[in-house]
Amino acid sequence: MANLTQSTASRLARRIGDRGPVREFLMFALAGELYGVELTRIKEILSPPPITTVPRAPRNVVGVCSVRGLLVTVLDLRRTLHVEERPLTRRGRILLGAAESGEVIGLLVDEVRHVVRLAANEIEPAASALGGDVSEFVLGIGRPAGEFLILLDLPSVVSG
Repeated sequence: MANLTQSTASRLARRIGDRGPVREFLMFALAGELYGVELTRIKEILSPPPITTVPRAPRNVVGVCSVRGLLVTVLDLRRTLHVEERPLTRRGRILLGAAESGEVIGLLVDEVRHVVRLAANEIEPAASALGGDVSEFVLGIGRPAGEFLILLDLPSVVSG
């Protein structure tokens, strides 16, 4: 019995070791494409509350909203990433994350899908996957289950 347990444990360790460290990404849709951000960077997922526009705010700032008494700046991720703009549907969500300054920022996305676990060998660096002219917001490209997932660097997105 001990040999069976040891052999199963060693096979599992080899399988995990072959893949490298695993990271979890929250997958979401935006303008018909799939994107992901590290799950550890997301504090909460909300249905969009009423958003108040802010005069003279940067173009990618939709406005501000109140989340349990906390004032949150909401960014339109479509505008930030320069993709086609569309009206928000009922599946739209706000992802709450923190900027480097500690301020809580909301990212408006079309639809939240699910969490994907990717090993280091399943993530291609952005430069090799997309060429030399890469957006500063792209961390890399993941390919879970045959899908093409653009992995975003959340600190760059919220500070940019």
